[in-house]
Parts: sequence; C-alpha cells; structure tokens
Amino acid sequence: MIGQQVADSIERRSGVSLWRQIADRILQSIAAGDFIENAALPPEVALAERYGVNRHTVRSAISALVQEGVLRAEQGRGTFVLSRKRLSYPIGARTRFSAGLQGQTSERHIVLLASSIEPASQRVAEGLGLARGAGAMRLETRGEADGRPVSRAASWFDARRFAGIDAAMAETGSITASLARFGIDDYLRQSTVLSARHADAADLADLDLQPGAIVLVTVAVNVTPDGRPIQFSESRFPAERVELKLSAL
Repeated sequence: MIGQQVADSIERRSGVSLWRQIADRILQSIAAGDFIENAALPPEVALAERYGVNRHTVRSAISALVQEGVLRAEQGRGTFVLSRKRLSYPIGARTRFSAGLQGQTSERHIVLLASSIEPASQRVAEGLGLARGAGAMRLETRGEADGRPVSRAASWFDARRFAGIDAAMAETGSITASLARFGIDDYLRQSTVLSARHADAADLADLDLQPGAIVLVTVAVNVTPDGRPIQFSESRFPAERVELKLSAL
C-alpha cells in the first residue's frame, strides 16, 4: 500500500524526468528516516516496485544521487546512504552567512564571482528606495562550506553610496565586513520572500547540481537599524544540502 501511494504521486506529465522524480522521492525518504544512514539502499527491483517505474529509471536516479554525494555505490555490495545531513540555515532579524552555519561546518566563506554597475530594475529600485534606472552595484557571490557550494546570490547596493564595495567584498569575503567599511556596524533583515523551483542552467553549474534538482530561493531586503535600505538580494540554496529555518524578523 505504501509503495502504491508513492507511485501514485509520480507525475508522468509534469515535464520533470521520471528518474529525477524518483531521485527526489529517495531524498525525501532519506530525510524522513525511511532509509537509515550508512545502511544499504533497498535493491533496484524493490525500489522499482515501490515507485511504480522500471529498474532503468531507478538506476538513473541512483546514479545521479551517487554523483551528488547522497549515496555511495560499492561494487558487489550495493548502494549505501551517506550520513550527510542537510545544513540548517537560519533566517531571522540578523541573518549572516558564516554565523548561521557556525557549529555545523568547520570552514565557511563567500567568494565574489563577478561585480558590475547596472541600472536598477523596478524591483531592485523598490527594494533599495532608489529611482528606477539609478546606478546599482551588483555583486555575484557563492557561499561555500567545507568545500561545497551551499548558496549562490546576487546582491544590489546603491552604487553611489557604496562605491568600492566590490573591492571590499573581494578582499574580506564578507558582506558584513564590507558594509562595516562604510560605517554600517549593524543591519537587520526587513523582509524575506521564500519560494522553490527547479534549478536552471546557471544554478546547475554554480552549485554543482544535477538536472532536475530543487533550489530554495530567498528574495530579501536588509536595512540599517533606523530602517534605511542598504541591500537587496536574491539567493538560491540547493534543497538537497540546505534547509531554511525561519524565525521572527
């Protein structure tokens, strides 16, 4: 009965390949504790019956999860569930990348991938309190923890007020430390909008994901303690590695 219920949830006309859907179901089962960490995964034939697909589809799903570091394949022994839990990233009044992952990882840093000054789009202008088309400094960054990419973000700042923040970010590897150079010693999260979607081509490359993977998306505005907007950002987190934990803003 359980297997039939799961099989019924497979959307054969969803536009998402069957093997990716099976991979996602296996991920959900691991998160729910159905498949014990470090224990062998059920045989392909059993998984095929459970999910209502053929063994080739199951094999493709397992192969993808091995590449993603979720499973470990051992010749002649089977496939095993790795004991790697998702990171819990808190989103609250003072959301900070390094502090949020402290205690869960031994090494964390943010890499500046690119920067540019561009005309503020409508949503960026509204987020930063600028006129549409005003200069906005855009920083493209990737957050890494223990050598693995765990976030990819685009952040915008008032280009006039924060001229040189790209150089500061390249040197410090920290948004907080970069803002401190402009006299901002504290800032607060004013708003966060959450959503989820399938990773696009850029996400797959930047976050080292397989096609069909899910990313969690946050669109956020940070402000000074007196309420002045300083940062508008859109961040993507790989759902297979990170869970977002919300607290009151």
